[in-house]
Amino acid sequence: MLPDFLKCISRSISHSSFHRFHSSFRSTMPFNRVAIGRAEEATQPDALKAALAEFISTLIFVFAGEGSGMAFNKLTNNGATTPAGLVSASLAHGFALFVAVAIGANISGGHVNPAVTFGAFVGGNITLLRGILYWIAQLLGSTVACLLLKFATGGLTTSAFSLSTGVSVWNAVVFEIVMTFGLVYTVYATAVDPKKGNIGIIAPLAIGFIVGANILAGGAFDGASMNPAVSFGPALVSWSWENHWVYWVGPLIGAGLAGIVYELFFISHTHEQLPTGDY
Repeated sequence: MLPDFLKCISRSISHSSFHRFHSSFRSTMPFNRVAIGRAEEATQPDALKAALAEFISTLIFVFAGEGSGMAFNKLTNNGATTPAGLVSASLAHGFALFVAVAIGANISGGHVNPAVTFGAFVGGNITLLRGILYWIAQLLGSTVACLLLKFATGGLTTSAFSLSTGVSVWNAVVFEIVMTFGLVYTVYATAVDPKKGNIGIIAPLAIGFIVGANILAGGAFDGASMNPAVSFGPALVSWSWENHWVYWVGPLIGAGLAGIVYELFFISHTHEQLPTGDY
């Protein structure tokens, strides 16, 4: 009789412990904080200002990054794919992204990248509707930047991203996943995490550095986009869509994984959730 009684107690304790663990685990899952948002959010002044900030920041970033490659090609007779051209692209994109993130940080969070916005959404740090506004603004910013470059350079081509010889689409997808994971993980660690403190300029600097470093690592293989907007503008203006899907699938997977990993393992949710306007 006594062993049966003890077994019942043991089962009861185990059952209760499992449910407490399960409830605790579910409460830490980032998907629980994913929000669609309200329809009126799309017309709120702060959301529209944030979208405009994303448009301007992305325009500045793409104009400088894409323009640096066009200038290098002009000065070196199509030498943008040389080692010197790769270093030039790394510096131009790193510097320009540092500025683009810094000038947008206090208004929109300075995403400047649909993948960053997607990673923030997956982690519950931005609503779906605001994220869609950001995406539209980012894609428009990239497109306008490329149109301005085409006009200002007298019709020079805005080169679309492409795979190098011997690089398969799946090689490129893996490159984009890993590089974008590193980028969005950096964004979370320096800009999203409530424990980050007031570190000011460190976030834009770190984000610019990781993009510059990833261009040095992956630029020779697939161009190292890490940003669907950066790929979209040149592809649209030059009407070159070969393997374009790679530059969406890879970055979005990498960004989503980074958002889930950082939210799940490193952010303590005893902190007050950041308002969507803060990032």
